[in-house]
Amino acid sequence: ERVHKTTTVKMKEDTMYKRVLVPVDGSGVAESILPYIREIASPPELDIILLQVNGIIPPMAIEGTRYFAEDHVEARRQEADMYLGVLAAEIRTSGARVHTRVRLGDPVDAILAVARDEEVDVIAMATHGRTGPSRLLWGSVAEDVVRHAPVPVFLVRRTKKDVARRRRDAAVVSAP
Repeated sequence: ERVHKTTTVKMKEDTMYKRVLVPVDGSGVAESILPYIREIASPPELDIILLQVNGIIPPMAIEGTRYFAEDHVEARRQEADMYLGVLAAEIRTSGARVHTRVRLGDPVDAILAVARDEEVDVIAMATHGRTGPSRLLWGSVAEDVVRHAPVPVFLVRRTKKDVARRRRDAAVVSAP
């Protein structure tokens, strides 16, 4: 929280960041970056680019049949567009300009490519906070982005438990 407050103040005073890339994946953990983005979204010249990367799902044969499960790329793209549209509408209430992008492929490669193509000043994202065997098995998109990004990366570490606790606390506060 301390880093967040310092970074937010600097961003508001200097407005050195004009274009922010925010990769999300549909999870509550990934969306936990959004309150920070809403807070820094007050400068009217700030452009926020929301990105969802749909991984490639190879066709799979279903054993004992002639049926192949196929990836429905266009349907997943439409779902991602709708999802990003909802997030964008929420952020636009702060007056920020919000753009959405959907890419197909490896998440790290797509995030880095969009950062370069869109000429962003910073990438802001949440990390799932995986450790141990889970991290070895799944890797860390955030770590790879930090290592290879052409711009600074603002990370917020959240776990599923953190997100669930914050939602529960918010529900208690808003209850009559």
